[in-house]
Amino acid sequence: MLDISIVKKLSTEEKLQVMEAIWQDLTEEEQNVQSPAWHLDALKETEKRRAEGKEAVLDWGDAKRELRKRFE
Repeated sequence: MLDISIVKKLSTEEKLQVMEAIWQDLTEEEQNVQSPAWHLDALKETEKRRAEGKEAVLDWGDAKRELRKRFE
């Protein structure tokens, strides 16, 4: 079991890097990861907003940079 005190000592940037590494590891075997049913509903709602011009489309790299700026 992971000792949460180790995580609490990390900087925000380090925590984001760990999250990214975990996500990368999980997506390598994405057939073993099942999304909850509400994800499909959320995706449909986002697609509806995008089609209506109410949602901007960002490149994933740009989105990550934007999120990092918010938390630095």
